[in-house]
Amino acid sequence: MCGIVGYVGDRPAWPIVVEGLRRLEYRGYDSAGVAVLGPESGLQLRKTVGRVLGLLHDADCPAPNGSAGLGHTRWATHGRPSEANAHPHTDCTGQIAVAHNGIVENHAELRADLRSKGHSFKSETDTEVISHLIEDAMSHGLGLPAAMLQLSGHVQGPQAIVAVHDGDDDSLCALKLGNAGGVAVAHHDGQGIVSSDLPALLPIVGRRGHLPVGFLEDGEVAIVTRQGIAFLDRTGRRVEKPMLNVDLDDVLVERGGYRHFMLKEIMEQPQAVTAALRDRVDFGRGLVTLPDLTLTDRELAGVSRVVLIGCGTSLNAAHVGRHLVERLAGIPAEAESASEFRYREPFLDPSTLVVAIGQSGETADTVAAMETVRQSGARLVTICNAPNSQAARLADHALLMGCGVEIGVASTKTFLSSLTLLNLLAMRLGTARSHLGSAASRKLVEGLARLPGNVAQLLESADDVEPLARSYYGRNNFLYLGRGINAPVATEGALKLKEISYIHAEAYAAGEMKHGPIALIDHAMPTLAIAPQDGLYDKMANNIQEVKARDGDVLAVLTQGDDRLSDLVDHSVFIPETAPNLTPLLATVPLQLFAYHIAVRRGCDVDQPRNLAKSVTVE
Repeated sequence: MCGIVGYVGDRPAWPIVVEGLRRLEYRGYDSAGVAVLGPESGLQLRKTVGRVLGLLHDADCPAPNGSAGLGHTRWATHGRPSEANAHPHTDCTGQIAVAHNGIVENHAELRADLRSKGHSFKSETDTEVISHLIEDAMSHGLGLPAAMLQLSGHVQGPQAIVAVHDGDDDSLCALKLGNAGGVAVAHHDGQGIVSSDLPALLPIVGRRGHLPVGFLEDGEVAIVTRQGIAFLDRTGRRVEKPMLNVDLDDVLVERGGYRHFMLKEIMEQPQAVTAALRDRVDFGRGLVTLPDLTLTDRELAGVSRVVLIGCGTSLNAAHVGRHLVERLAGIPAEAESASEFRYREPFLDPSTLVVAIGQSGETADTVAAMETVRQSGARLVTICNAPNSQAARLADHALLMGCGVEIGVASTKTFLSSLTLLNLLAMRLGTARSHLGSAASRKLVEGLARLPGNVAQLLESADDVEPLARSYYGRNNFLYLGRGINAPVATEGALKLKEISYIHAEAYAAGEMKHGPIALIDHAMPTLAIAPQDGLYDKMANNIQEVKARDGDVLAVLTQGDDRLSDLVDHSVFIPETAPNLTPLLATVPLQLFAYHIAVRRGCDVDQPRNLAKSVTVE
């Protein structure tokens, strides 16, 4: 989850590392720190609690001087946010600095062993044991790369580690163990850089152009110098690693005049849906082609079961996907949290298709679940937004969203992209199995063709949601209700409200309300109901009546022209009429806007809500 940047070159390291951290702050913002190594000044540390910009607040303190350094922006796991717990962490000698992403699961035992050898600790973090383990190994004559490789025999759990050593300001080392978050390395014009995500690579080449980038795999070390990059495997042998040519325009993200990245990304959703559809649908023939799913009709017809996994917003997408697969493909489907999936010894066989959904492709729980699937022989598909991610490399087939980098911690456009791709996958399965006939396919494709315009139509009236937020931003509890394919949308709406406004919100399948949650209904508990005119409309109308009978306020997402329920509820937001399989995409948009405007009204940090990070790379 944390952001790491390391630099070595012929320019001052301090501004490059700080700018890289600023671009990675969506990965963690509890504290930040930088270590700069100079040939004469040695190792210099600067730390702050809170945002990266706090590193620049002391105008009386000169910037650390040197052309090698590393930095870290933290999402706290072990130890509260404080300067002492902020990375980089050093060893007893003060000559080794380490930035780390992951959790050292056996840190307590390692700390006790190191203390018995005379090591002393300054922080509460698990990370600090790494700097002392490196110190211990180097005291026995090993160089920094060999000392880092030796870590794999000591630390437990996935790790991404970058380290520098005073006395060698010409290099830095990076190590990846297990399915920790990504570690990208690049070299350009006498400069080397290491980062946990691609946006931090921008400072070494400017804002435009291509850059060859390498990605570390489990057990690999990168030695980055002014002259180039050397890769070592777990045994210390040199390996040749292919470098991927990355277009930095794809990772350059600015707010573009919007107050927040989240609002910008909400407004980009028509383009996100279009990107997901592009080159995957033959609109003339009324057929989904999905060429990136390179399975034959015969292979797809042999799929007997589909399992969809994800975390957070992606789990909500998986639950929608379950309905789509069963409805459009006629295949038994289930959706499950990736964080629980591998702990129940799931039954998987070659006829099972597992669909792993994620935004970054680096979520530790999802990547670990995908590794379990790989070992089972089941077919593995990922839906993600990062072509060079672990998920994309692990999967047999990667359905890439292509919707551009998402900076806001609360996912918005990637959710709609996921739902679009899940529709395409379900339709492709249904066609291959002859469950979905040509007439039905053509009708569904016509709905897909209208989808970007429908989303744009909703966003043209985005300001209509703000008055609702003004009326309800002072409430402390909300209930969200939906049925069938829209029940997961209720869960997503409640999640958005919780994430960015810190209001307690619960979501239920509306039929479950009378089995307990109805006890919460009173005049102070607003209910937000998703009630489009579909096959469950009358049942949702009954649930709304039950809330109104108990003096509850009801806000409803309704189909345009619905006078029956709009006269009954307290406030309505309308979505265009569409096919039931596409309703979740349209119903989501006003829920995103409602959460956004409430959070703004409450003075919350919309893009970087407390305690959260964009990419969850620890368990």
